[in-house]
Amino acid sequence: MEKIYRLDGLDCANCAAKIEKSIKEIQGVERAQVDFATTKLTIEAENADLSEVCNEAKQIVKKIEPDVKIKNWQDESEEENNHFKVIQIVSALIILGVLALVKPAMPLSLIAYSALYLWIGFDVLKTAVLNIFQGEIFDENFLMTVATIGALAIGEYPEAVAVMLFYQIGEFFQDYAVNRSRKSIKSLVASRPDKANLLLDGQLTEVKPEEIHVGDYIVVKPGEKVPLDGVITEGRSFVDTSALTGESVPRSIEAGEEILSGFINQEGQLTIKVTTVFGESTVSKILDLVENAASKKAPAEKFITSFARYYTPIVVGLAILLAIVPPLVTASAFYPWIYRALTFLVISCPCALVISVPLSFFGGIGGASKAGVLIKGSNYIETLAKTQTIVFDKTGTLTKGVFEVQEIETQLPQADFLQIVASLEQGSNHPIAKSILKANQKDLSSVENVVEKAGYGISGQIDKVNYFAGNDKLMAAENIVIPEVHAIGTIIYLAKSRKFLGYLVIADDLKAGVSETMKELKALGIKQTVMLTGDNRKIADAIGKKIGADHVYSELLPADKVSHLEELLQENHKVAFVGDGMNDAPVLARADLGIAMGGLGSDAAIEAADVVIMNDQPEKIVTAVKVARKTMKIVKENIIFALGVKIIVLALGAVGIVSMPVAVFADVGVTVLAVINAMRCLRVK
Repeated sequence: MEKIYRLDGLDCANCAAKIEKSIKEIQGVERAQVDFATTKLTIEAENADLSEVCNEAKQIVKKIEPDVKIKNWQDESEEENNHFKVIQIVSALIILGVLALVKPAMPLSLIAYSALYLWIGFDVLKTAVLNIFQGEIFDENFLMTVATIGALAIGEYPEAVAVMLFYQIGEFFQDYAVNRSRKSIKSLVASRPDKANLLLDGQLTEVKPEEIHVGDYIVVKPGEKVPLDGVITEGRSFVDTSALTGESVPRSIEAGEEILSGFINQEGQLTIKVTTVFGESTVSKILDLVENAASKKAPAEKFITSFARYYTPIVVGLAILLAIVPPLVTASAFYPWIYRALTFLVISCPCALVISVPLSFFGGIGGASKAGVLIKGSNYIETLAKTQTIVFDKTGTLTKGVFEVQEIETQLPQADFLQIVASLEQGSNHPIAKSILKANQKDLSSVENVVEKAGYGISGQIDKVNYFAGNDKLMAAENIVIPEVHAIGTIIYLAKSRKFLGYLVIADDLKAGVSETMKELKALGIKQTVMLTGDNRKIADAIGKKIGADHVYSELLPADKVSHLEELLQENHKVAFVGDGMNDAPVLARADLGIAMGGLGSDAAIEAADVVIMNDQPEKIVTAVKVARKTMKIVKENIIFALGVKIIVLALGAVGIVSMPVAVFADVGVTVLAVINAMRCLRVK
């Protein structure tokens, strides 16, 4: 059994990791996961143990984060209220400024600064004390508490208050950035409809989408969200698909077409026959995907979590040594070395790394989702950024996957020629036959003595006259002389009583922008692009040349595609496979990274792929690569910047060059700059 909670007020990535680790250690827990991006806590346990496990988990959350509110996942979320913190910081700045100007004498100075210290730092002190009793000692609250109480003890009252104040300013900016990124990811949740108009016996009743069954009819009025997947039975309109696809241009839709949950009806009223229940609807699947994305951590993110766990106790130990060893060795006064040790503690706070790196990753996930690219986890961002080879399936990925009559060559009127071929093909279920029937505009003729030969074509009699429609093999078998044709596509020849009448060409059109996408991928530094297809070599080579693919492999079975992919994987660089998600699951799973095109509404795509392109357009692959590389660039910038500044300032603080207020300002400044830099991941260009 599974239980899902929301942790309102969870704004510390390190604390989220501690909560997850502690809950996993509860006896009876099968799986525990805390998603910092959405504050989602998921617990799995046996049904008999679940209640007890959840109670113990709640106690753990309260121990680690006393101010966090634990709510059921379905409950309304509370918006973060930072008004009090703003008042707290502004008032403390004013009072500190007044005290610096007035310079009150003792004991008034001690009383004033102590009161101000408690006003600005009480929550930090409380958290540090509670954590100590619970065995969670080495965190940023402990560092700030030790450093500032130490400053008060040696008479540095203004510095103690300034350190705590700067720390709270840094926390404010951190909270703001986290909430901003969280809102970016959660903005997709707004596409989850909360009501549906059920049509029953001609009457409309407003109900929850969960109460609708497959086969029911619903009505979507102008301005409303489509609550469930279905087929339009009445009406026509334009729908806004931007919440799911990132596309700003409305899509025209009418009776007989499929419509997906999460779209917004803009104009006419639509009657829809429901085809999926709410939990299986497109919007629900996509939201689950996005909400769980941040749980799959990239190696860089895991490194920062481990780094913070070992880094903090090490710097505390070094601070103690700095305070004790030099004065004992040199027989100098303890005061300046204690001051340096306290400064060293302040500088060592790892906030910039612990916050900015996870923030960068789920900022990248949120920014990509806005553009219609769903990335299932930060680990896939890192893989995508390192990808050097992209392998494409052809049908449904680079092409539309719809066969159409492209060309007709005959001495007959084209409409008459097409009518004859369509009449012969009217009983066939072959995709080529269906495309011919779709192109025909005239009434079909009655056909007798129909013979269909697989791999050849079809023959039959119309008005007692023999006709043959098929490929060159059929023509050769019937001793019918045909001209040499160089058209690219599937060629259907037509003969009347063994006299050649003409031919038509059926082909699958390329999607718009495929060639441009290949060029842009090359410009981004992708080393090679490969196309795999089951089509014949002539068609495949022509398409490969047209789009600019580096290598083309044709006439492949699904197993052959896996074999070719495995050969590419042996080249020791990251390989991504792009497929339509329907029949490419083995290759999608085998690649370093699986990208599903046309994933909107496709169960196979959402399940098999690591990245889902929601609008079926190839240019979104370029967007995905750009987002991944930008995110990794920002992550590396923040790691290098934060560690570099830390090392320099720590060294200066250890030798007494940097004072405590300057040190904390540098620490807060690094955190704020790293967080601002991380927020760039939200913007997708």
